[in-house]
Amino acid sequence: MDPGKKYAPYKPINLPNRQWPSKVQKTSPIWTSVDLRDGNQALIHPMNAHSKLRFFKKLVQVGFKEIEVAFPSSSDTDFNFVRTIIEQKLIPDDVWIQVLTPAREELIKRTFEAVKGANKVIMHMYNATSPLFRDVVFRQGKPETIDLAVRHTKIVSELVDHYSKPENGGTQFRYEYSPETFTQTEPDFAIEMCEAVRKAWGKASAENKIIFNLPATVEVGPPNHHADQIEYFARNVSNRDEITISLHPHNDRGCAVAAVELGLLAGADRVEGCLLGNGERTGNVDLITCALNLYSQGVQPGPLDLSDLGSIVELITDCNSIAVHPRHPYAGELVFTAFSGSHQDAIKKGFAAQEERKAQGNPVWDMPYLPLDPADIGCTYEAVIRVNSQSGKGGVAYIVAQHLGLDLPRRMQIAFYTIVQEVADRTGREMTADDITSSFIKAYHLPVPPGSKIAGLDKARYDGRFVLRSFNLSDVRPSNAVSALTNGKASTSNEAEDNDDEDDEGTTTPSGPRVRQITARITRDGKQHTITGTGQGAISAFLNALDNAFGIRVSVREYSEHAIGRLGGDRSRSGSVSGGFPGTPTMSSSIDELKPLSTMLGSTVLDAEPTSASAEIIAAHPQSSLAKTGEIQAVPSPPLTAVPFQRGKSSVAASNTRRTRSPSGAREQGQAASYVELIRAEDSGNKKAEGWWGVGLDLDITAASIRAILSSVSNLLGEDVSTQIIEA
Repeated sequence: MDPGKKYAPYKPINLPNRQWPSKVQKTSPIWTSVDLRDGNQALIHPMNAHSKLRFFKKLVQVGFKEIEVAFPSSSDTDFNFVRTIIEQKLIPDDVWIQVLTPAREELIKRTFEAVKGANKVIMHMYNATSPLFRDVVFRQGKPETIDLAVRHTKIVSELVDHYSKPENGGTQFRYEYSPETFTQTEPDFAIEMCEAVRKAWGKASAENKIIFNLPATVEVGPPNHHADQIEYFARNVSNRDEITISLHPHNDRGCAVAAVELGLLAGADRVEGCLLGNGERTGNVDLITCALNLYSQGVQPGPLDLSDLGSIVELITDCNSIAVHPRHPYAGELVFTAFSGSHQDAIKKGFAAQEERKAQGNPVWDMPYLPLDPADIGCTYEAVIRVNSQSGKGGVAYIVAQHLGLDLPRRMQIAFYTIVQEVADRTGREMTADDITSSFIKAYHLPVPPGSKIAGLDKARYDGRFVLRSFNLSDVRPSNAVSALTNGKASTSNEAEDNDDEDDEGTTTPSGPRVRQITARITRDGKQHTITGTGQGAISAFLNALDNAFGIRVSVREYSEHAIGRLGGDRSRSGSVSGGFPGTPTMSSSIDELKPLSTMLGSTVLDAEPTSASAEIIAAHPQSSLAKTGEIQAVPSPPLTAVPFQRGKSSVAASNTRRTRSPSGAREQGQAASYVELIRAEDSGNKKAEGWWGVGLDLDITAASIRAILSSVSNLLGEDVSTQIIEA
């Protein structure tokens, strides 16, 4: 069918010098809720008195100063509701209640009876003015339509005089007139109607303005046409300073919010609508969306407080018995959620940048994909990133950081993301935050955080095939320094003792590079073993011990570590070595301050070059780049192990360690995290070789490193990780 033969387009207004396109909204309009009247009449099951009262109290709490409470002449329920809130003094002194009446004398009188004794009342009268209603519904011409409005406005004026007297209630009144179907009415006739009504009212002034409500009773044109209609009216109506122009858009074309925003630019002062857009057919304009659109542009939406949007949504859905779509602007449960991998990665980086700006005194919200801070409307960041088959490594890493305080190296993000995707594919469902967190704990053999309520975890820890029990680290060659690292035991969150001893020895000994020996007690598949090895540092010594005892020959492709503390605490920074060069800095919760590297590792390493991918970590201030400048300026306290380096043709061993400790004495808050990717020794130098990641947590950074190695080795020699997770 040819729509051009069936439907007539809207008629544009000749407004060649329209001003609204060049304007910017910098102030809030007057907000008027019509939920209890226009919204209520559109419900399959209208609200009872109890529900209406709950809704009214919530509107007051949110901050509405004008509330259309009823159509009192339409039913005893509405009439009695108005009497209840008046007689029980439930209307705050600064709130105007609004009541609707058609242009019929007996119904107008009934409406005044309903509001007798109220403090402030807006009396709202309407009659339809469009050609369709004049010709088809009422079969009246323009003169009869004007006469209907004028005669009944005079009745309203007389009753206002009566009920304003102290002996009759002493109510303060304002008058609102709606030329119903305004947007389908000839523009000049709409103005003629309103001029006649204003004259009949006879009480309009700059101090007590008459409200001309201009409804898009049915939305039949685009928002720009609506704006033209409003600007044309505002320009041509007389005594503009005595008039409040009000908007009342419906959403038949899905453009009600845009119609409001452009209508305000065109000169409107006031907006009537419903919360979440309830109303006849496709609904009235959604006042929450309108208000938060303003808010997100830096404009306070008048007295409205939407900081607890969740409770508002809960009440509306309960009273209206209408569910909120999960993608409804601002109010839906998915509106701040990113499933797409690229979106998640951008948001993750955005949060990091936001924290940096905030620390520098710049609070302006500037976040990829999130035009509004979820916290401003009472939402958490919990659901900002959710994982499905379309998600990426950034989203997975963000959830791990939020729930476990761990900042994963980039390559590890990729590795764990692969595991998550395999689990998601096998289970055929979305991976929740608990799913991801529990998968991480199981995949990398970590203890469950104390007091955790993570779904899917039924053990205190998920050990791998190899588990560290204790170790002793000592110098094989004489050294001026004595390691007080572990007192012979691998520390755990339950048994470690604070140790403030620092190991500030130089990087060489009189007889050459220092050699360290480690003796460790571990279990392999439940059987205890004592293994021994030597190397220029703890990590290389332990790798040697694994080779000596089990023939496990591996090299370190990448290593990273950082201190972790209570989630939400201050952030400290550390660097990583990948392929022999510093990698992307990691971040985690800690209150440790940065210290000069020279006080920890000795100045001899400042112009040294890292030797190979199997080298130990050299920690760098995240703002420095060894690859670019050859300098390392600072590392976080506690300092990190760093060996071996090559300076010219001479080997230089740099090693300095210190126990991490919690500033508050709570051991679980002073842990360190280590991440290591191992490859088989024969694959050293092969960039495409398969690697296995491991994670270690401990109060002692060396113990954390050893645990990370064992976690990686467990995965290297174990079954498919995703299978283990599902079976666990």
